[in-house]
This record gives sequence, structure tokens and C-alpha cells, in this order.
Amino acid sequence: MDLSRRFGGKKYMWDGQTYADEVQALETAQAYAADGFQVETVAEDGQHYVFTRREVKEVTAEV
Repeated sequence: MDLSRRFGGKKYMWDGQTYADEVQALETAQAYAADGFQVETVAEDGQHYVFTRREVKEVTAEV
């Protein structure tokens, strides 16, 4: 599995888990979305994968 993929021109990172069940993948995706992540799910070869991204809202720099 690729560690990252692009959806709609934006880079998403794989969460590192393989889900054999679509329901489990969707529940995990909903949990990520509730935490403020953008989420995409992918089904390939009978397995399900969750990819997430979160946009940086504020950059803090330490001097």
C-alpha cells in the first residue's frame, strides 16, 4: 500500500491500518472526521484503507 495518495489534487496519508470490513473502515473514517481530518476511503483487492489529511490552520515559529 502507498503511504500517501492524492485525491482532488491534495495529498492524503494512509493511517497504516488495513480493514477487511467496509463498516470498520467507515467507522474509523468518521472518528477521524470528528477530530477535524479530511478523510478518503479506498477499497482494493477485498481490503479497505483510510487516508487522512488536515490543513494547517496556524503556523507558530519558535525563535
